[in-house]
Amino acid sequence: MKKLSALRTGLASVVRYLQLVALASVLVPCSRADETRFFRIAGPVPTTITDVTADGNVTWTNEATNATFTAQTATTLAGESNWVDWVQVLASNAVTVHRIFDPNPPSGMAFIPAGSFAMGATTNMGHESYSDEVPQHSVYVSAFYMDRYEVTNDKMVEVMQWAYQQGKISVTSATVRNLEGNQRELLDLDSSDCRITWNGSQFQMKAAKGAGYPCVTVTWYGAVAFCNYHSQREGRTACYNLSDWSCNWLANGYRLPTEAEWEKAARGGSSGHRFPWSDTDNITHSRANYYSSSSYAYDTSPTRGYHTNFNTGGVPYTNPVDFFSANGYGLHDMAGNVFEWCWDWYDGSWYSNAGATQNNTRGPTGPLSRRVLRGGDWFIDADYARCANRVSFYPGDDVLDFGFRCVRGL
Repeated sequence: MKKLSALRTGLASVVRYLQLVALASVLVPCSRADETRFFRIAGPVPTTITDVTADGNVTWTNEATNATFTAQTATTLAGESNWVDWVQVLASNAVTVHRIFDPNPPSGMAFIPAGSFAMGATTNMGHESYSDEVPQHSVYVSAFYMDRYEVTNDKMVEVMQWAYQQGKISVTSATVRNLEGNQRELLDLDSSDCRITWNGSQFQMKAAKGAGYPCVTVTWYGAVAFCNYHSQREGRTACYNLSDWSCNWLANGYRLPTEAEWEKAARGGSSGHRFPWSDTDNITHSRANYYSSSSYAYDTSPTRGYHTNFNTGGVPYTNPVDFFSANGYGLHDMAGNVFEWCWDWYDGSWYSNAGATQNNTRGPTGPLSRRVLRGGDWFIDADYARCANRVSFYPGDDVLDFGFRCVRGL
């Protein structure tokens, strides 16, 4: 096995053989200590990493085989148990090149590597699921960037203030609506649950659950419009046509994740687990903000009901977006806090449709009546925080536990 040249790549490397499978590990230096990672390739035949580029492309050789190889990662080499799955790659040739990581993702975003994953109910858990979560099926998703955090009130204020100044929205003390295209309510300001207010010329935040907390009472239309304004503010091409609410998938702007992108990202590279972590299949209040109940054996939280850290000062009982630990891909609150809008129309039998297994599936062709939300929230049981759980509401609904996060193509 060839040891990588630190001089050529600027990366240190560690090489080892484990369990008769050739594995190579590469130390990736990052600006933050919690982003230092080792990578290795595991598969049914021996592999040898031969090159790593500065932008994260890894080249390895293997005996020619139509087999799936798994890039695994660890933040320390202290023990074998530290290694977890990162992404699965189908290799049909003797030489494989795949972008495993990005040492410099856009600010506030995480790189989600391209690869296939098992979408839907965790069958190894005994099919604990609703009918719309089965059958479990393999989906290939191209690489993309995703917000590490749910969109906060701060960010919503910042972007919507810009949109107002650009004449893109109308604002009253009760509502925010888009002026371009098919006008819809974007944000319900007169709801007592909303943490954003309007003083006649500027958006402001309420003191309680305002700065650093996820934006709520935002409609699907509001999430989509935010993505457009966020893109245009940065000089990017907006993804959405606000007249018919269609998406230009080739645009370089921000957009909502597809349901497949969301679940792949939520699983953090691991498979066969209930939640966005891989060290246990249980959930407690130390890991997520949700309504704890003894109804589920896997809800082992010593505290029940609403999260005791956040059930003060009136609803919403949301948490700061950086309170809980991130999943394997560096994403926070993929379980609990607020439900997150996705792009897809909702169809309860979609997973039985051939389109569900297509590469980069974007859900059923609409228009249908409801859009998908994912992730569970502070208001609801642990069951809804499972990675496979699906919820749907009308795109015009604005609720005290609905939020979102953005994604962007490479």
